This record gives sequence, structure tokens and C-alpha cells, in this order.
Amino acid sequence: MKQPLVSIIIPTYNRIHSLAELMESLIKQTFTNFEVIIVNDAGNRVDELKELYWEINCKIINLEQNSKHVKARNVGVSHAIGEYIMLIDDDDIILPTHIERMVEELNHYDLVYSDVEIVDYNHVNNQRIPKSRLLFAYNYDLKEMKKFSTFVPSGSLYRKQLHDHIGYFDEAVMNYWDWDFFLRVASSYKVKRVPIAGVLYEFSSEGDNQSKNLTSMRKYLDRLSEKHELGPLPTKNFFLLLKEPEVIARQAESEVIWDGQPIRSRLIL
Repeated sequence: MKQPLVSIIIPTYNRIHSLAELMESLIKQTFTNFEVIIVNDAGNRVDELKELYWEINCKIINLEQNSKHVKARNVGVSHAIGEYIMLIDDDDIILPTHIERMVEELNHYDLVYSDVEIVDYNHVNNQRIPKSRLLFAYNYDLKEMKKFSTFVPSGSLYRKQLHDHIGYFDEAVMNYWDWDFFLRVASSYKVKRVPIAGVLYEFSSEGDNQSKNLTSMRKYLDRLSEKHELGPLPTKNFFLLLKEPEVIARQAESEVIWDGQPIRSRLIL
């Protein structure tokens, strides 16, 4: 049976070393029928990665001006030729069987997403060395997802044709584009959480993860709430939200497969 083509969309901005580690994780995938579309959001050039990882069918789109991550993803999707779309942030990692597992699960669904491990790193000689890890695994409950989303877009897989029906990612909600996309899909299509931690999601005290800036996020959260009629939503610290009783009640078991070892890319060899 022929494998479907998966288009992997990676927006990036001045994170070439973490992006190289992601590329390293892609060449180790057990599923091989994929294309990679890197959308460089007017950052420093990353073209050397295409040469270093010559085995990967990779297209690099260089935007002329910084347009932020949501538009960059939309640009990537517009260039995708695959039947399926996988989203990955440039500072995240997917484990070797991840694409294969997600493709298998999508047979009877329209969007699937996995659990993740939240990883904090030390940066040593342009390599990330893991210093802590936290399993992020929560039961899928659409009603509860309207209060606190546990959908992590990195590593999620969906049918490209969804965009024909619900449109592209909403740039107006900025930081909450993923929550918005999830709610739009889940309201009309079949969604499944896959109970395996196949993604390493960076949330590092040394990094520049945008979800740390609570003040700037408030207006976008209000836009999301108004759009989906969600009512008042808090912009509380992410880790404090995880301690809320309603969130704790949703914690689920998951298969943890990462051996805890860092990824060493060809960029630093």
C-alpha cells in the first residue's frame, strides 16, 4: 500500500541550531514519504541545512519581512502538496516512530495529536542538553478544551482538505492560533488524542518561547474568547494552570518513549 505524502510545515526565525536538531530527528523517522517546508520568517538564512540534510525533500521559503509565526505557517501550508499536513515548531523534536504512528491513527480521523514531554534545556556549545522533563498528557474532552486547551500543535497531523472547509490559521488571534484551529476542527470533524509522548516540546527558561509573555497575550485571548463564546479566560502562568484541580483531573496515562538523550545535529559535527 502506497504511503500518503505528509507535508511538514516548520516556521523558523533565528533558531538554526535547534532547527538542525529537528532536521536530525526527521532523518531518523521510520516513515519516509514526507516533504519539509521551512518558512524562514525574514531571519538569518538557514539554507545550509538543506545541504547538510540532503536526504530530506526540503523546500525553504524566505519571507522578505518578518510576518510572525501564524502567517508563516499559512504560507507553508499554501505551498504543501501532501495529502496530510504535520505542524512542528522549529525548537521541538519528534521521536523516530512519530510520523508513522500519527499516519496510522489518522486513518479514521481528520486530526490527531499526541502527548508531549515538556523539556527544559541547558545550551552548551550550540547544543541543547536536557535538564528537566515533564509529561504533558491529558484526556481529550471538548467541553474542557474550551476552558484550557491541552492540544499541542507540534507533531499534530491532519488532512490538508480541512483548510478548504474552515480556512487557514487565524492571524488575528496570534498566540492562540492553535487553540482556535483546534476548536474549529473539533466542532465539525473527528479528532483523536494519541496516548504516546512522541514530541519533545521546548519550554526553556533560556529560550524565547512566546507563551511566556502574558501581558502581550491578553488581547489575543480576548479575541479568541469572543470568537468562540468561551467567556472569561485567565492569562495565568502556564505551569500554575497545570495545578488547577480541573486540569489535574484530566491527567492521563501515556507511553513515554524518549531515552532522555540529547540530539546532536550535523551542524555541530
